[in-house]
Amino acid sequence: MATVELTFSALPAHVRTARLVATAIARRTGVEESLLDEVRLAVGEACSRAVEAHRAHCPGEPIRIELRDDSGRFEVTVSDQAPSDEITQDEPFDLGMLSDSFMSGFGIAVIAGLADDVEVFPSPKGTDIRMSWPANGRLTSL
Repeated sequence: MATVELTFSALPAHVRTARLVATAIARRTGVEESLLDEVRLAVGEACSRAVEAHRAHCPGEPIRIELRDDSGRFEVTVSDQAPSDEITQDEPFDLGMLSDSFMSGFGIAVIAGLADDVEVFPSPKGTDIRMSWPANGRLTSL
């Protein structure tokens, strides 16, 4: 299992870099070419949501992205440190449990439509959004 970690400051300009890195790694881990746009858009949406949350609550804290190739899946986790009033537990839950304002205001619904599998872990300490797509696990050159 290969893992890449990326952190960036809460600036909108860094979202593009995160999208490019995620797309390159997805391609390298064997995500089908037809899914790469979905990867790029979902990662961009999750990172934009994190930037927005950080700018409002903790602009000096970095946003963290973890990209991994695990058991035939390409998995991306975008983590912010902005508090969530939505849920007070550190457990994953069904996306249907989120309020309409949380879903529409932060692009979670868009992400759920783009990624093969999505889990959201909101807590008072921040939110993790884990997305994944099928990958054949072959490493190719960039």
